[in-house]
Amino acid sequence: MRDEFRAELQAVSQLLVEMAEGVRAALRQATRALLTADRQAAENVIEQDARIDALYRQVEERVCDVLARQAPVASDLRAMITALHVAADLERMGDLADHVAKTALRRHPSPAVPAELRPVFTDMAGIADRMAEKIAAVLAHPDADLAAELDRDDDAMDELHKGLFGVLLGADWPYGVETAIDATLLGRFYERFADHAVNSAEHVVYLITGEPV
Repeated sequence: MRDEFRAELQAVSQLLVEMAEGVRAALRQATRALLTADRQAAENVIEQDARIDALYRQVEERVCDVLARQAPVASDLRAMITALHVAADLERMGDLADHVAKTALRRHPSPAVPAELRPVFTDMAGIADRMAEKIAAVLAHPDADLAAELDRDDDAMDELHKGLFGVLLGADWPYGVETAIDATLLGRFYERFADHAVNSAEHVVYLITGEPV
């Protein structure tokens, strides 16, 4: 039974790594669609979101099956519950990448953000990409120190988010209300992507240490 549980846990871990890599790739493509009006990239993200959702369902099914058949306790139970929490955060990260892609599609063939905002969205996307990379790494090889780094990355994301509002609320904003609303929502999508990455990291720290963050 112990060997069977370890095999199931390894399978669940691999699914989570696949989800993390998938949401990272999705946000990369969504950002490209956003900044360059790449319609094909946006459509690829929307297609990929269905695959991420399917992986999420696989995690749920496997975890529920293990809980029903093996009734794990202590650290084994913690591993299963952590997997469910992390999978939910990753699924939401995929949804947020999908929202970015759909915004790009709605504005196609024009870029969805004006040139003045492209540097801040490029920086936000870079931080989000780094955070998704770290999540995939700590899921493949649990590391509490690496997981803790995401908190600092999130601080940098929050600063960019505040800076974006400074531009949008400036008296010399020339692009009108609709573009300001799009930019506000897009900033929120990247900021929430980072928040869910931090949530995932905190669940991994809890798995490793047994102590809530």
